[in-house]
Amino acid sequence: MMPASGQRLCWLAVAVACVLITGCSDPRLAQLDRQLAELRNAPGPAPTLELPDIPQQDAVDYTSMDSRSPFMPREADAERELPQASPLMPEVDRPREPLEAFDLSELELVGTLTVGSEPSALIKEPGGQVHRLRIGNYLGLNHGRIVGITSSSVLLVERVVERGEWVERNRQLTLDT
Repeated sequence: MMPASGQRLCWLAVAVACVLITGCSDPRLAQLDRQLAELRNAPGPAPTLELPDIPQQDAVDYTSMDSRSPFMPREADAERELPQASPLMPEVDRPREPLEAFDLSELELVGTLTVGSEPSALIKEPGGQVHRLRIGNYLGLNHGRIVGITSSSVLLVERVVERGEWVERNRQLTLDT
């Protein structure tokens, strides 16, 4: 048997719970249910949407069927006229090295090393891969050949066409400090 104070406390808790439950009910809930049922049974006319007038377009014949598609890459060798053979003309049969696929501005000199008496350069490509190059290796789009490596730079000679002739151009990659 429970003491009288415990019994009163239990009845008080039940009374509070009943008050809370009845406080959650809404007297207008039945009215809302009736209104929703009426809308479901007779929703009324569908709203009309006014669409803007679409202007008439004239058909145009495509006449550039034989032209190069602007969505296809240009064939660099076919469209660029190269000068006749000269002593400065690059070797066309030489296999291309990996860093010849990038413009010099995309390549970064990240370090130099000297093993024995042979200097080498560490060049990072745009994808993040680092390549070790020595004197005589090629890089860049313009047939650039490394001719010297110092502690802070790589010296190279590019072969380019200027005014219809092959010429050599000196370039340099420097170590960013």
